[in-house]
Amino acid sequence: MKPGSVLYLSREDVEATRLPMAEIIQALDAMFKEKGEGKVEMPPKPGIHPRPDAFIHAMPAYIPSLNSAGLKWVSGYPGNQARGLPYITGLLILNEPDTGVPIAVMDCTWITAQRTGAATAVSARYLARPDSASVGIVACGVQGRSNLEALACLFDIQQVRAYDLYPDVAVRYAHEMQERLGLHIEPVKTLPEAVRGLDIVVTSGPILKNPKPSIEPGWLAPGSFASLVDFDSYWEGAALREMDKLATDDLSQMRYYRAEGYFRDTPEAYADLGEIVAGRKPGRESARERIASINLGLALDDMATAIRVYQRATAMGIGRVLPL
Repeated sequence: MKPGSVLYLSREDVEATRLPMAEIIQALDAMFKEKGEGKVEMPPKPGIHPRPDAFIHAMPAYIPSLNSAGLKWVSGYPGNQARGLPYITGLLILNEPDTGVPIAVMDCTWITAQRTGAATAVSARYLARPDSASVGIVACGVQGRSNLEALACLFDIQQVRAYDLYPDVAVRYAHEMQERLGLHIEPVKTLPEAVRGLDIVVTSGPILKNPKPSIEPGWLAPGSFASLVDFDSYWEGAALREMDKLATDDLSQMRYYRAEGYFRDTPEAYADLGEIVAGRKPGRESARERIASINLGLALDDMATAIRVYQRATAMGIGRVLPL
């Protein structure tokens, strides 16, 4: 990139780099180890909330080993679906760490989806049983897709049950993802069917500050792992309190959210994922433990992914060079 210019990558450009999910998982696993060793920089994300249950967040982070520094400016609007718009939209800026000069501006929609699924897979690597073979997907949107794709990279999945508030969405999801991943996927009509008796459960609906949770105690089987992509929106407090372990991807951000009024009926997490990956806190210790992880979504995830998107785009000649 010549001095005084910036690479612009549209959503189509970002997707055209075809960064593999397995590579994103590998990148996040390495990043979380560095996080657990205190080698990265990431403040809790500040945000504004122009509409109920909507957010616009600023997410800066720096990963020295990747020479990746930048900020994601991202919004999540639950009402967008009714307008034919995506729930998540935003931009990501990468800066050159030595000078601070911006080197790339890119759409963050695909990156957000993929790195969120990858973070679930990293959590599951350390907190799910290695022989986990069945998955429940609750909410069959973008995150339902990326999370299943990521889990399929690490586990020999034999059974998938998919539930959505809109049954036709679950049917469409089952058809599309079965064709894409070669897995047997059963759309189910009730929420308990997508939770009970399954090894891994992912809930990925909208994030709500005042949720009306519906997953009850006893639904998650002993030995199972749950990834709560939508915070505690689907889970009753009593269901979370019966977990043997509750983890998160960042303890300081979880405290920040509590101060903002989230997680009022959710227990404290025993560790963050960085501590677990770095071996400073235990992950799964027995085949009978019920374990859940609430991954809040980290700017570190984005920077670990975006720098690879930028490198691939540069090598492939993708994107448009603009003057600063």
